[in-house]
Amino acid sequence: MTDLWTGERIRLRGVEPQDWEGFRALALHTVDARNADVVEPPRSDESFRAWATERAGRTPNPAAYQLVIETRFEHAFVGAVSVGETDARAGRFRTGIEVTREHRRQGYAAEASELVLTYMFAEQRSHKCEVEVYAFNDASLALYRRLGFVEEGRLRQHEFFAGTYHDVVLLGITADEYWAGRARPSLR
Repeated sequence: MTDLWTGERIRLRGVEPQDWEGFRALALHTVDARNADVVEPPRSDESFRAWATERAGRTPNPAAYQLVIETRFEHAFVGAVSVGETDARAGRFRTGIEVTREHRRQGYAAEASELVLTYMFAEQRSHKCEVEVYAFNDASLALYRRLGFVEEGRLRQHEFFAGTYHDVVLLGITADEYWAGRARPSLR
């Protein structure tokens, strides 16, 4: 490995001002927005431009960040992965991911998640990663289970949208569980 942020098919990088169109694409579909978080009122292109420009100017913070996922060779915007709710004392953090419709089911989300987990476990001394996934989001549940996450609980009727209440599934993976069967990064 020569770059912790580069995988076989993708690269993780900071947000650039020109990424506003990719983030707008992520927000255009109500179902997609709902799967990732909540549906918000429509935003202007200028709002997306200003947001991306502001994000691009931020100083990197290893405890809370959002990175763009792009294809390694074509440099196409694939989506974004984030880390937040970091608890340094307990060694916990949360992560989330969004992938554009045209790049789904191609392994990009799994590869991006593995790069983030490797960084957080190998470089930041984190002990555990947690995710929250809506119970109806079968694709995300399958992704995290494939990565080795274990269901730790369920918040029943926890979120309200689309006219009804929905469960949230809590999943987690420890550093030891993550490294089981994986090669740790080398110093060379």
